[in-house]
Amino acid sequence: MQGNGYTNHCPNCLFSKHVDVYPGDRASVCHGLMEPIGIDQKNGEIRIVHRCLKCGYIARTKKGETDNEILIIELSKNPI
Repeated sequence: MQGNGYTNHCPNCLFSKHVDVYPGDRASVCHGLMEPIGIDQKNGEIRIVHRCLKCGYIARTKKGETDNEILIIELSKNPI
């Protein structure tokens, strides 16, 4: 998975990896799989909400331009 410094999720399945303590720092030692669990919005931008399957950490990531729109719509049924 490669992102733009603020995203590190797969654009197809939207799963991510727990690599950050603070956005973009890549300082986490967990490295667990982050499951997309819903979406929210901030300043009009859609953000994907992920929960780490290993430690339970919750993080929000900006939606990418190439993200799977069908999965985004499905996640919109789970507003956070």
